[in-house]
Amino acid sequence: MRKALLLTVLALGAGALVGATLPAELPAELPAELTAEQTTQQTPPPAGSAYKELYFDMADGTTLHADVLRDADVAWSEAQPVILTVSPYLNHNGSTSDIAPLGGDGPNPRFNDFLELTDALEQGYTYVLVDLPGFGGSGGCNDWGGLREQGAVHAAVEWSAKVDLDSGAVGPTVRQPVGMIGKSYDGWTGLMAMAQDQTAGGVEGLAAVVSLEPVYSGYRYLYNNGVALPNAGAFGTLNNFQRYDAKPGALNDDPEYHLNSLLGGTPFTCYAENLQGAENDRADAPYWVERDLVPLVRGSDVPLFLTQGWLETNTKVDAALDFWNALDHSHGHNRAWFGQFNHYRGWEQNSQGRYQTGRNDFATQMMHFFDEHLKGIPSPVDYPAFEVQNNLGEYRGEASYPPADMQVFTTSLGEMTFADTRNNGDGGGAGNGTWAVSQVLPHDVWLAGDPRFEVTLTTTVDDLDYAVNIYDVDEASGRATLVNRGTYLVRTAGEQTIDLQLYGQDWVFEEGHRIGVLLSGGNEDWWNHDDTSTQVAAVGASVSLPLLTQARTETIPSEGTTPTLESYRSSGTISSVLVDLDRAVTFELPGPLS
Repeated sequence: MRKALLLTVLALGAGALVGATLPAELPAELPAELTAEQTTQQTPPPAGSAYKELYFDMADGTTLHADVLRDADVAWSEAQPVILTVSPYLNHNGSTSDIAPLGGDGPNPRFNDFLELTDALEQGYTYVLVDLPGFGGSGGCNDWGGLREQGAVHAAVEWSAKVDLDSGAVGPTVRQPVGMIGKSYDGWTGLMAMAQDQTAGGVEGLAAVVSLEPVYSGYRYLYNNGVALPNAGAFGTLNNFQRYDAKPGALNDDPEYHLNSLLGGTPFTCYAENLQGAENDRADAPYWVERDLVPLVRGSDVPLFLTQGWLETNTKVDAALDFWNALDHSHGHNRAWFGQFNHYRGWEQNSQGRYQTGRNDFATQMMHFFDEHLKGIPSPVDYPAFEVQNNLGEYRGEASYPPADMQVFTTSLGEMTFADTRNNGDGGGAGNGTWAVSQVLPHDVWLAGDPRFEVTLTTTVDDLDYAVNIYDVDEASGRATLVNRGTYLVRTAGEQTIDLQLYGQDWVFEEGHRIGVLLSGGNEDWWNHDDTSTQVAAVGASVSLPLLTQARTETIPSEGTTPTLESYRSSGTISSVLVDLDRAVTFELPGPLS
């Protein structure tokens, strides 16, 4: 009893050490995963399922905890394909809240909606949930996407593939194939498995990954070219995960669950390492290099089903297309949905019963994907590789993305001298900066991919940052809608030429609209900017737009729009009166879509 009390005190003390209240100015959607789906507590296993807990060791000796579910009518000795989630959000006592330990008698229900919607257990799958190091019932300590967590994912996949769930014995060869599923952080862990498959000699048993709204690069989740997002820093995302790591399990959990969680590592040391590493705003810092999966997955042939919202405010679209195009697509098994939605699962509905993706068929497609790669059952439908939704709400299929008929059109914007102030955003500061605005468009112009903005800057101060926004300017409606954004930190004074990649989109600039490019000292709605209050000479500015040259006449049935897009049509706009139409430039454009 005395030891148990000590463990509880240690856990609560560790939580208090790093549990500082988040600053009030942080937007609610930016800190990692403070949403209802992660605050659920331990619940009974789904009806009709059999449930057990097991423990296993990763290569460095850290003990990991697994919850295992399968249909109650299937013997544990029977081998079944496994769907696996590896996550920091599976604590039996609730994933993210700081409440005191509570009782419970089952696993965390984070993906119960997936099980109920798909009947995956009844369809012959075993579902395995593994806690990352330091979280839930696993030992060790988190390192927010670093090599320790990547190694844990590797171990979890191979254990799931080789374990006899009846005896707990792990054989030398693959017993059952493993597919992974997760959203956000545990979507990131699926991509970690793909990276490990490329860099660590392969991951035995890994057959497929479904990754919903994941992180692709830890750095690009918190920074954009040296400029911090509001969830960076000691009181942002990293601090939250230290708190989740320090949280004890439920009162009814077995002693090993508590012992692994509380005494399995050196938490105070690793917490400091994480917070210190995340403060570094340079992408080439070793802390960030090991957390950038884009180069690590290059050439991966593990089948991937990926979703990404163009309008994401949490796991941004930044790096999404870079990741997608780093993969080996020659086998023809990769799938993607990119659409006008925010941080949602592909099957999620809002309170009015509308699908957040604008479509009701994601779960069906996902199970066809799992059946094909885990059971060897050919998909009954020949789905397009890349299903993408534009700003008009229309879905279509593409064989690749950016599409093969996309061409880059570069327009010289000339001199764009601007003042380095933060006064650009909603309200009175909206539209501040230097504009370059296209001619009235004689026909629809269709952007598909990541634009680029190149400029030669001459600065007299160090640590100057600037932002570039691209707008769809509709003078008839009096509104200009933000389409793309990007920012850059110029670290040293002097003259330098910078080629900036902006966030991607699939967007139709309709006939009669204009394309507006705004260069300014910042975008306060999105990043934390410094203000040097200096004039900046910007010469040789140009914008490169990836534009389609052929019309798309076939669409995929959908609801026609999404709740996120409808909201964004008002929240993502400024008055067109704020656009400096006198700064007109003739843009290089393709002819009418053929």
